[in-house]
Amino acid sequence: MDRLYDARMDTFHERLTAWLDEHADGAPRRVVLEFQDEEAVAERRAWQQQLADAGYVGIGWPEEYGGPGGTPAQRVVVEQELEARGLAGAFDFVGIEMIGPTILTHGSEEQKHRYVPPMRRGDEFWCQLLSEPGAGSDLAAVQTRARRQGDGSWLVDGQKVWTSFAQHAAFGILLARTDPDAPKHKGLSMFVVPMDAEGVTIRPLRQITGDAEFNEVFLDDLRLEPDAIIGAPGEGWKVALTMLGFERVGVGSGLHAVRVERLVATVADNLDGRRDAEHLKVRLGQSASQLLGLRAMSERVIEEIAEGRVPGPDAGLMKITSVLASLEACRLAVDVAGHEALVDGEWGHQVSMLPGVRSAGGTEEILRNLIGERVLGLPPEPRPVPTTAAK
Repeated sequence: MDRLYDARMDTFHERLTAWLDEHADGAPRRVVLEFQDEEAVAERRAWQQQLADAGYVGIGWPEEYGGPGGTPAQRVVVEQELEARGLAGAFDFVGIEMIGPTILTHGSEEQKHRYVPPMRRGDEFWCQLLSEPGAGSDLAAVQTRARRQGDGSWLVDGQKVWTSFAQHAAFGILLARTDPDAPKHKGLSMFVVPMDAEGVTIRPLRQITGDAEFNEVFLDDLRLEPDAIIGAPGEGWKVALTMLGFERVGVGSGLHAVRVERLVATVADNLDGRRDAEHLKVRLGQSASQLLGLRAMSERVIEEIAEGRVPGPDAGLMKITSVLASLEACRLAVDVAGHEALVDGEWGHQVSMLPGVRSAGGTEEILRNLIGERVLGLPPEPRPVPTTAAK
């Protein structure tokens, strides 16, 4: 990360710490994957607005689109300082980490000016309308249809599922099939969808935790304006790959917020008199080293993004490792602290939630194939020969 730092960093860090000293009292705490009720959402939204107005959200986003025009190194400093203090970052993770960078990469000038500034402040939350009941890991198999009308608008019908925080979102980013006669990866387009539009129905999905973070979304005769499309018709898969790359980086970098310090304290407080203390210390060393290594990997990926690179299939390695290492850390905490840890706001909730996150941004099996084939150059898996009917 040394190459990302310059002479301004000390001044930036001093300004950041002074601002946090003044504003962090009463700010929401950093708890990964915690369920957010309406009161908590309002609190997190207000905190994101404070961070954004001070220039600490979307730090690398250009000034012309409402961003502070900062550097990747400044982003790392902010994340590390917030983590060290146990403070939450921006609440709209989907918008800030995935959709915002995608619109900045592929959106029109009008879309960048319209959507990016309010997204950064949390004035308008976003969600992803990607997965479907029959198209999860094989995302290019989506069947939601968008038909171009005579006036240039689009008429959309279909169903999406596992849509995080759709109930709070002002807009969603939608992958739909616009050319059913084209091969499946080439017949897709990406759209911006107002979530309060006529024809959009949101229904919650209750999880094992009792929460309803995810939703299914039904799209019935939804009419979208001609300028709702991101990129050109048929370029939806390219846009989706960009967003999935940012998602894998975001999930991977965000999950090491399972703080090493908290894990060490939890284990240390519960070792006295245990016959398996030495074994638990070994597990602690393994988990702590993995989490610290992931922090370094996150910084390296941010450096690559700073050099203009869009996250590729190798970002999947960061996502896989982050989820598995975080899950093992939570299991260790519960094994050491006992059943009481299962009702803890950090450990217990994550033990329930993290298995589901293993599918976010693509399942481990899909990502391992991508890494093997596109990064390591291994022979591809045998695949069925496509037929005309399976385009």
